[in-house]
Amino acid sequence: MDYKKDIETYFGKVKETIDKISIENVNTLLNILNKARDEGRFVFICGNGGSASTASHFCCDFNKGISSEQKSKFRFVCLSDNVPSMMAYANDFSYEEIFVGPLRNLFNEGDYVIGISGSGNSSNVIKALQYANEHGGVSVGITGYDGGIVKQICQYNVHVPIMDMQVSEDLHMMLDHCMMSILCKHGEER
Repeated sequence: MDYKKDIETYFGKVKETIDKISIENVNTLLNILNKARDEGRFVFICGNGGSASTASHFCCDFNKGISSEQKSKFRFVCLSDNVPSMMAYANDFSYEEIFVGPLRNLFNEGDYVIGISGSGNSSNVIKALQYANEHGGVSVGITGYDGGIVKQICQYNVHVPIMDMQVSEDLHMMLDHCMMSILCKHGEER
């Protein structure tokens, strides 16, 4: 079977959507993440499904990929990585509590919470971001579709404007690698 037309269509959607992402918002995100690093703040990150793996990948790239060769280190914590903890909160309270529960133990005023949500409507991500807003933190959304509630409640948001989960998730991962590449290149020269 010849899938070339379908491949071209998919690649075309990715290319078209990249041009719709706000470079200004990505630049702002780079600057606030540098601020978090400079101030020694924790950056808690979370997501569901594919976005959970993207959150985990962000942690790897920021904690090791960028930080290993630099004096100042990022302090990323992936709230999606502790499966036993998530299951305990889901079982004993609700699935909405899986990210905010650990924040109640670990979060300090001034820390950051990044929520990745393709739809922008993941209730557990929303709850974590609201917690940051209500406790003197910084809330950041990375969204797709129309941005949903996450885009509305976050102090900062990078939005991938497409009604397609796979392309949204592809470009969320691209944002991670874009920022990693830039922060490695510029190091601590800022």
